[in-house]
Order: sequence, then C-alpha cells, then structure tokens
Amino acid sequence: MKRREFLLAALAVAGLAPWAVLSAAEQTPLTPQQSRVFRAWMVRIVSTQLAAGPTPRWQQRDCAGLVRFAVAEALRDHDEKWKRANGLSGQPVPPEISLETAQQSLRHHWRLADGSLSAYAGALEMIQGNTRFQGKDCNQAAPGDLLFFDQGDAQHLMVWMGSFIAYHSGTVAPDDNGLRAVSLRDLLHWRDTRWHPAPDNPNFAGIYRLNFLSA
Repeated sequence: MKRREFLLAALAVAGLAPWAVLSAAEQTPLTPQQSRVFRAWMVRIVSTQLAAGPTPRWQQRDCAGLVRFAVAEALRDHDEKWKRANGLSGQPVPPEISLETAQQSLRHHWRLADGSLSAYAGALEMIQGNTRFQGKDCNQAAPGDLLFFDQGDAQHLMVWMGSFIAYHSGTVAPDDNGLRAVSLRDLLHWRDTRWHPAPDNPNFAGIYRLNFLSA
C-alpha cells in the first residue's frame, strides 16, 4: 500500500468512532451551545494573532502550534488580565464557555498515535486521534474546522475562519511572522495546485472537526 493510501485509510478508520476508544472520564464533549461559543473564541484568537502578530505566549509556532494555541486559549477563562495581555481589553468578545469540571482537561488533551494523551500533538496526530472527517467540500466547514493537506513528506493544517482561511507557514523574511490569511477563492486559484482545497486534489485530505465539538 502506498504511503498516501495508508494515511487516508488510517484517517478514515479514526473517523469512524472518534469517541469509541476513550474512557468514561474523557467522554465529555462540549454542548452545542458551548461548541458555538468555542468556535467564536477560536476565530477571535486566531484573528488577533493575524492582526497584532504572535503573542510571546505562543511559543511553538507552526501550523499545528497555531491550532494547539488557539484551542487552549479558547478553552480557558478570559478574565480582564488575560484580555489586557492579549490586546482585547474593552473590545467586544464572545461570552465565556463556562466549562464543567469534567471538561476542564480538554485544554491540553491531545491523543497521540500510541493512545497516550499529551499537551503536544503534531499535524498528523492531531487529525488522526482528535478530529472527525467532514468531507472535502468546503461548504461543509464551520469556523474553527481544520483543512488538512498531505504533501507526501509533510502534512499541513489550515483553519477555516468562516470568511477566509488562516494558517502558519515558514517565514520568508526577517520581519515575517509566518502567519497567513487567504480567501477560499484565492487559494483555489493558486498556481501550486497541491494546495487547492478541492475534492479532485489528492493532496487535500479534507475538512476535519475537533472531536469535542458537538455542533
């Protein structure tokens, strides 16, 4: 079996029952209302990084690092000290998610390939053990969903923001922070077709949704 076929098969198997292998203590996804608020916070946090540049608190800066940081920040309490530190004091922000005790561990709770849990997961592990497949049609994406690309020797994540797509790429200049924002229309017309989020692109594995979201 070719590597790409193996990868896609593994993703398909992982997507069949994302909660089936979890213990009872781990089976506390967000409610539909909490899920909608989480999405709003995740988009707000990524947008703030795009507008103001990466906060020093975001230390592991790559495509998966952007997702890990945004998820952890969306799931925390956003008190006035946090808002000041993130340039959001006095600005409109979503309401608090108000996590239950059993949901608190979701902040740094990524399942790895060996079944263990970690605060760190790379792009492939993030998709295989922590998301469920939604399809390859971007019309099926909701804000906070992930676009996953397999380029053979590397995998890459992008974040669906609703009206555009955000991601972290390699830097190309000393003053380049690696953050990018692109419209779906522009991405579909990139000269390098490997990055087209289209059903006929074999490098586009599809759209994936975080397991703990119920809406």
